[in-house]
Amino acid sequence: MDASEALLTRIENDPAAAARLAWPGDFDIARRDPIEDVRLPSGLAMRPIAGDGAGGTFFLCGESGDAERPVVYADSEGQAALIGADLTEAVELIAVCAMWWRDAHSDFSPEEFDAGIREDHPDLDLDREREELTTALGLTPPPVEEVVARLRTTAARTAPAFLPYVDDDDHVPYEPLFGP
Repeated sequence: MDASEALLTRIENDPAAAARLAWPGDFDIARRDPIEDVRLPSGLAMRPIAGDGAGGTFFLCGESGDAERPVVYADSEGQAALIGADLTEAVELIAVCAMWWRDAHSDFSPEEFDAGIREDHPDLDLDREREELTTALGLTPPPVEEVVARLRTTAARTAPAFLPYVDDDDHVPYEPLFGP
């Protein structure tokens, strides 16, 4: 079993960790049905592993035992991005950047995003949720600036190999989530 499969199994077997990923992370392993069937240009397998509240789906790519198992996020509006070289990177992104990782390309700072979450959800202890999640999963994520830089670098590799297309007669490709 590769590292991504092992981490997914830990998440599936730890209801508290799965709940923390679902809220405040918006990475819900109970939502594994993508809105539409998509494929990668390379033919690499795409396994839905979680969804978000807006209808997006997180896909673990490749087969168990492959050297690389990248994670692609495809939203319900036809945009997608490579968000992690593996599931560990993707979960660290979700844990560290909670609900705002999709906006990491903006001019706002991580502190401003976290402040907005804390203002909107005053009963949420964001720091405690992050710490308990990463501890439960045995992760030691890098600082937020490094996680955001890693996302930007990883997402820049989305097109063309990890930009899914709709599996129909037209093979309409998704747009890059963070622009070209």
